[in-house]
This record gives sequence, structure tokens and C-alpha cells, in this order.
Amino acid sequence: MHHGTPAFRRTNLALFAAGFATFGLLYCVQPLMPEFSRHYGVSEAGAALSLSLTTGVLAFAMLFAGGLSDAWGRKPVMVASLLASALLVLASAAMPTWSSLLVVRTLLGLTLSGLPAVAMTYLGEEMDAESIGLGMGLYISGSAVGGMGGRLISGVLADFFGWRIGVAVVGAIGVVAGLVFWRALPPSRHFTAQPLRWRTLLGRFAGMFRDRGLPWLFVEGFLLLGAFVTVYNYLGYRLMAPPYGLSQAVVGLIFAIYLIGTFSSAWMGHLAGKLGRRKVLWTAFALMLAGVALTVARPLPLIILGIVAITFGFFGGHSIVSSWVGRRAGAAKAQASSVYLFCYYMGSSIAGASGGLFYALHGWNGVALFTGALVLAGLLIALGLVRLKPLVDVATPPTPMSKGAMG
Repeated sequence: MHHGTPAFRRTNLALFAAGFATFGLLYCVQPLMPEFSRHYGVSEAGAALSLSLTTGVLAFAMLFAGGLSDAWGRKPVMVASLLASALLVLASAAMPTWSSLLVVRTLLGLTLSGLPAVAMTYLGEEMDAESIGLGMGLYISGSAVGGMGGRLISGVLADFFGWRIGVAVVGAIGVVAGLVFWRALPPSRHFTAQPLRWRTLLGRFAGMFRDRGLPWLFVEGFLLLGAFVTVYNYLGYRLMAPPYGLSQAVVGLIFAIYLIGTFSSAWMGHLAGKLGRRKVLWTAFALMLAGVALTVARPLPLIILGIVAITFGFFGGHSIVSSWVGRRAGAAKAQASSVYLFCYYMGSSIAGASGGLFYALHGWNGVALFTGALVLAGLLIALGLVRLKPLVDVATPPTPMSKGAMG
């Protein structure tokens, strides 16, 4: 598919809806963590489990989602994943205890796994090489709007009607988005079903680590989301406490900054396609590092400016790295996407929960020190990737990785 064609537009509508729903369903609990601490009497790190458990299970499940889609088809797996996840979020709004809520949020990680990795694979198979950067950027734009919308809706409604209503509304929106996705997404045209053989699947995973670039790109995914989620996990605690004393609704409105991601992901993805990913990726990490430094300041406008910089850099960096993984993986797109997203969401799970310990010990300065170290590591790796030699010929047939496919 080339950009500008009807099929390209339908695909982007569908995947924008999917990104919107997936990340709204996943992150709608993030602004509610202070409310969970108050309502259930759990600590900051304990409240973060409502997100960390979901992303941790999601990370492991996505290792196998690509293999299942190889056998069952891309679109059926994604449709089932999206609709089941929306129904689980609706159910979570009715959970009476903290433990039951965590159980549902854990199951949500399992059902959500069928969409993100497979969506990247679908784009890699169906998009023209010159259009994949723009297509991936638009999909990530949908995830930015969804991440913002889920947080904004749940956070604002919680202030007026209670957190259960906020979560239920996000779940209902997810059902509608899932139906739009089902109707709009064109069937795969470059997909050939492959039997699910576990030994072969494990062999494909091992083969990717013989490439000189892919393992470092996987680490970049861990560092990107780990730093980003940690900042947003504990931002509400800081801004609702003195001297700011902001309300739950106002803190929820701060998540509108996510709209920055709808621009930065598409713009930086397209820029990287023109100038080269090696020349652009490091700038995303540099911008995030500057943003982390700004959040240490006391004036609220500087804190907000820092969050803007972190958000811009994160979505741009994710757009570049995720499209780079798809291009470098050649015929192993499904497995490479799964491993990348495993590392990506493990960053959210591990760093997001660990940040609570830094916040408890040293307040926001501890969170800034922790996230700054993650971003600095990502910047150093990105500068090292500038010297990575491109593959001479990236094969993209719709078949699993064969021997030597990594080049």
C-alpha cells in the first residue's frame, strides 16, 4: 500500500482506532493511582501495580502473539484482542476489591497482547517501504490520542462521578473503536498462514540476536517506555500534593499533553525516513533528557514544559525505533515486533513500579534521577547506533525467517 491510496486511508483509520482503544484501555488507570491509594489504602508502588501487572503480562504474551497470528491470521487475532480487552475494562469498573481489580488488570495484559505486535507486523507486510514510516507514525499517533483520551476521560470523570464511571466509559469507547477497526481494516494481501511449531518459533527468536542492531533497538524500547511511564505514574502524586494542590480533574487535563505525540510520532517518523533513522533517533533522547531536567524545577510552567519535551521525544523516538525494527528484521517481522514490544512493556512494568520506591525515598528528585539515568543510557546507545551499518538488502517476503534472513 502506498500513501494517498484508498487502502492506505482505510488501514490508517482502522489502526488509528485500534491504537486509540488499546492505549486508552491500558493506561486509563494511570491518573487514578492517587485515588486507588486513597480508596484502597495502598502505597504509591502498590497502586502502580494496576498498570505494571498489565504491562508485565502483556510483555510476555506478546512474545507468542506474533506466532499465533502467523497461524491464525493478522486481522482475526487483532479483532479478538481488541474486543475482549474492552469487555475486561468494562468488567474492571465493577470489581469490589483491590485484589479482584488486579486480577482483571492482569488478564487485560493477556488479551491486549494480540494487537500491538501484530499491528506492527501487518504494517510491515502491507505497506510500501517508503510509506511504512508514515503509516507507523499515524498508528502511533492513534496510540497517543488513546493514551491521552483514556487518562483524560478517566481522570476528569473520576473527580465528578467516581473512578468506576470513568473506567466504564473508557471501556465502552473501546468496544466502539473495536467495531470500527473490524469494519475498516482491509484483509491481509501479503500474508501466508504458517503452522504453529514451537521449536521453529524459538529458532526464529534466537536468530534475531545474531543481528548487530536489533538487540540494541530492543533495549531502546525498554528505556523509552520505562522512563516515560515512570514520569507519568508519579506526576499526579506530586501535583496533587502541596504546594500545587491540583485536583484530580486538573491533573487529568494535563494528560492532554499527549496530543503532542500525534504530531511528533508522524513528523519524526517521516523525518527519519528522509534523513535516516541513525541521524534522528538521538535527538529524541536528548529532548527527553532536557525535559526530565526541567521537571526538577519548582515553577509549574517549567514542569509542564518538561513534560511536553519528554512526551514529544518519547513518541518520536518510539516511532523511529519501531519502524527501524520492522525494516531491519527482514522476513522475521512478527518475531522482531514481539521481542521489541516485550522489552518495551517490560520497561513500563519494571521501571514504572521501581519509580515508586524512588518517589517514596526521595520524592520527585528521586524519580527525576532514576528516569534521567534511563534516558541518558538510551542517548548513549542511540549515538552508538549512528555507526551501525545498514543492511544491503532487506528482504520482506510474507514468510517466517529462514536461515540467513537477518543478513
